[in-house]
Amino acid sequence: MLTWDDEVTPSPQRTHTPPASNSPSGVTASPSLAMHTPSPASASLAAAQASAHAQALAQAAVAPRSAHAGGRVSAADKRIINGQTDVNQLVPFKYKWAWEKYLATCANHWMPQEVNMSRDIATWKDPNGLSEDERRIVKRNLGFFVTADSLAANNIVLGTYRHITAPECRQFLLRQAFEEAIHTHAYQYIVESLGLDEGEIFNAYNEVASIRDKDQFLIPFIEAIMDPSFKTGTPENDQTLLKSLIVFACLMEGLFFYVGFTQILALGRQNKMTGAAEQYQYILRDESMHCNFGIDLINQLKLENPHLWTAEFKAEIKALFEKAVELEYRYAEDTMPRGVLGLNASMFKGYLRYIANRRATQIGLEALFPNEENPFPWMSEMIDLKKERNFFETRVIEYQSGGALSWD
Repeated sequence: MLTWDDEVTPSPQRTHTPPASNSPSGVTASPSLAMHTPSPASASLAAAQASAHAQALAQAAVAPRSAHAGGRVSAADKRIINGQTDVNQLVPFKYKWAWEKYLATCANHWMPQEVNMSRDIATWKDPNGLSEDERRIVKRNLGFFVTADSLAANNIVLGTYRHITAPECRQFLLRQAFEEAIHTHAYQYIVESLGLDEGEIFNAYNEVASIRDKDQFLIPFIEAIMDPSFKTGTPENDQTLLKSLIVFACLMEGLFFYVGFTQILALGRQNKMTGAAEQYQYILRDESMHCNFGIDLINQLKLENPHLWTAEFKAEIKALFEKAVELEYRYAEDTMPRGVLGLNASMFKGYLRYIANRRATQIGLEALFPNEENPFPWMSEMIDLKKERNFFETRVIEYQSGGALSWD
């Protein structure tokens, strides 16, 4: 059962770590020779060499890789990054915590169209259904989230996945990428159901400063590991990847989402926009799992590569935490210029600091803002949601599991 205070992740089992290898990640391709332009005199030779090299790369991409040439994969030889074992062989398991989290996320599967939006539509169309401040919250929320989960998915699929060499962790990342797609689908479903201006909502990350600033904070950490020439295997590049993992697990999914979650769930608690609130509740549960997995991944990577966790690196991460809290608080001020739903922007200052402290301590940093407490303890209840539980009394369809299939 997940509750807010149960988010502390288990300490990964310590393993013996050999000296850091300078070899690239098992799934990071070398820069393609196709990008090299040979001189006219050597064009034919270069083309032949490029073709041979490309063929070798293609063969290497599917060939088994083992720390012992020709031998079977040993769990002890697996590594989170820079591993030399075959990334296509899921077992034997070394990182069982990753597999267990993968199974847990599969058990939580849901789809947006399962949620009945008829009450939300009626409320939104009713001139007296919501105040202008409440409508602003809904539109600002959707303006951020409709692109935020796409950024998260791109970061996984085009960046993180190819640098992680533990197949158990890759399995979770594949499921996580799918869930990010479901979340983007959910926000689009809400936008469509309410008949909102799609151009306004989907362009908010370009046109609304408080949203744009958060995205601009995140994008460099995506671009760094998406660069085709980037590959792990050096302390500098390994720190770049570790920094990206921390930003996305602890600051994006673990901090940037929580003002919006709190606001929409507060609406649901007042029996307003209950369909949207139910979808946000499912998304909050998913994101809590993503955050916890990311923290486990970060901690295991640190255990295997302690040389990356330098005083200078920790100071840089601390500064990123402080900047993220500042940006999310600005977003709270923009979305709530006045008090509404029993909330006001100033309440979120303590809340964001409280969350930042939790994220920092979960990855081995000291609390950044001592003595902060959670002003919204009811949010803990929202994380512990079973799929069949109709918290806002909306309709949820159960999936068929097991049973016989008819092919008629």
